[in-house]
Amino acid sequence: MTQAPTAAKTSRRRHDREIIALALPAFGALVAEPLFVMVDSAVIGHLGTPQLAGLGIAATLLMTAVSVFVFLAYATTAAVARRVGAGDLQAAIRQGMDGIWLALLLGAAVIAVVLPAAPWLVDVFGASDTAAPYAITYLRISSLGIPAMLVVLAATGVLRGLQDTKTPLYVAVGGFTANALLNVGLVYGAGFGIAGSAWGTVIAQCGMAAAYLVVVVRGARKHGASLRPDAAGIRACAQAGAPLLVRTLSLRAVLMIATAVAARLGDADVAAHQILLSLWSLLAFALDAIAIAGQAIIGRYLGADDAKGAQEACRRMVQWGIASGVVLGVLVAVSRPLFIPLFTSDQVVRDALLTALLVVAVSQPISGIVFVLDGVLMGAGDGPYLAWAMLATLAVFTPAALLVPVLGGGLTTLWWAMTLMMAVRMVTLWLRARSGRWIVTGATR
Repeated sequence: MTQAPTAAKTSRRRHDREIIALALPAFGALVAEPLFVMVDSAVIGHLGTPQLAGLGIAATLLMTAVSVFVFLAYATTAAVARRVGAGDLQAAIRQGMDGIWLALLLGAAVIAVVLPAAPWLVDVFGASDTAAPYAITYLRISSLGIPAMLVVLAATGVLRGLQDTKTPLYVAVGGFTANALLNVGLVYGAGFGIAGSAWGTVIAQCGMAAAYLVVVVRGARKHGASLRPDAAGIRACAQAGAPLLVRTLSLRAVLMIATAVAARLGDADVAAHQILLSLWSLLAFALDAIAIAGQAIIGRYLGADDAKGAQEACRRMVQWGIASGVVLGVLVAVSRPLFIPLFTSDQVVRDALLTALLVVAVSQPISGIVFVLDGVLMGAGDGPYLAWAMLATLAVFTPAALLVPVLGGGLTTLWWAMTLMMAVRMVTLWLRARSGRWIVTGATR
């Protein structure tokens, strides 16, 4: 009678150990990117509201230019983890090298587009005459660091697939520290203003990319994996990542629409929205730490032909996601009067933040489920379903967000629309996880 409960408890403990071992270091690495933006927001916020509003628009565009290629990390993690589960380390690292070469090619293409198009992109977002010059300056300079950012994504995916989330943590801590020091030194010490913040971020990102390349190249040589670009391998990486690109483009479209709507509500609202997005991203990446563990663990189980282990791990990670979301929601609701003054001295911006942050707090348990299931399905290589699910979510969110200014709603109403978006995502992902159709075993899907 006691064998089944005991076995279940042992299984939960085993999964808990795996999740903690991968998720805790992953959390530190994941929060580096939103912390980069939050540091920029805190430093630039004290220069003035137009500068902060300009950063809000430029940062959203920059993050879009980088985040649409997050498949370089996610698809690589899943593919490498499957090969690790199957016991083929050389093929696993070769897969990662193809991703890094693809990252460099994509980075060069993005720079070629963003540099000349910066004024037009800022104008499309409805930036005011006072905020637009700052947005253009920040966007053009920061775009020079995009190839480095994409290399970081691809190399991180290799290490996660190899079940190593500690190295990305060390690199992220170093990059965040360098970014903070460079921002303060260049913005205030050298007097470069918003341009100094952008240059600080570029330098820090290039340093992180160099550190990752040293680690990955060393591993490739150790296991006899080729470092040369392989056209077929690069093409295969691009094809595998295509559904995740659609999924990510849809998600970034949601964030861009939200920022565009906020920009039309006024400088104070878009400045407050930028702070909200920075915090929301930090919370999202915190929850995504469990999802990263899920990608690596699920991929390894499926590569080792262990469908039951994958199902049990998925169930346990959802429980972790819900609990983490509740804790984060409570922390946001209780601490909001304490951290709002860190970002702005403008009372109008502070008032807008105080109410909207309650909406962010309420949505965190939903976010916990969403990010975990997103990671599980990515780990299983279930990209096509993720693409269709996110397109459906975009179709629901777009009219809801565009109605906010038409109906006279403010920033809080806009963030209720964001909560609706997360609820739709939760339903679509839960239905897929429950169906079991994502479970496909073997070294490749």
